[in-house]
Amino acid sequence: MSVTEQRPLRIGEVAELTGTTPRTIRYYEEIGLLPGASDRAQGKHRFYTEADVERINEIVRLRDLLGLSLDQLSALLEAESARAELKREYHATEDPAEHRQILGQSLIHISNQLELEQLEHELTEKRRLVERRLTELSG
Repeated sequence: MSVTEQRPLRIGEVAELTGTTPRTIRYYEEIGLLPGASDRAQGKHRFYTEADVERINEIVRLRDLLGLSLDQLSALLEAESARAELKREYHATEDPAEHRQILGQSLIHISNQLELEQLEHELTEKRRLVERRLTELSG
């Protein structure tokens, strides 16, 4: 069991663990990328968990890897969370009709994620083209 699993973390500790800033973490909460801003009373400190640290690390990883905007990241993470919930629901029932309905919903979320990945692919290709033209002009 890690230290972060043993006790709740303060925002400064989470920022240090994730390589972000407290302001960034608060912003992620404000825009809904990180749940929990509503979990605390006004004026009270919010404590974070290992799951929060993992979520922030995933947000940063996706932002850096895919070059997505925060809105796009939010949509991607929302679809991933919805798929995880659908998976739980799928395994909680034996009803074939419910299985079909759940699988249909999963396809919608997967399609949304693929659209974002296609956007990332298109942007990567555009970047390569611009870099190639820049190299040609410099050479």
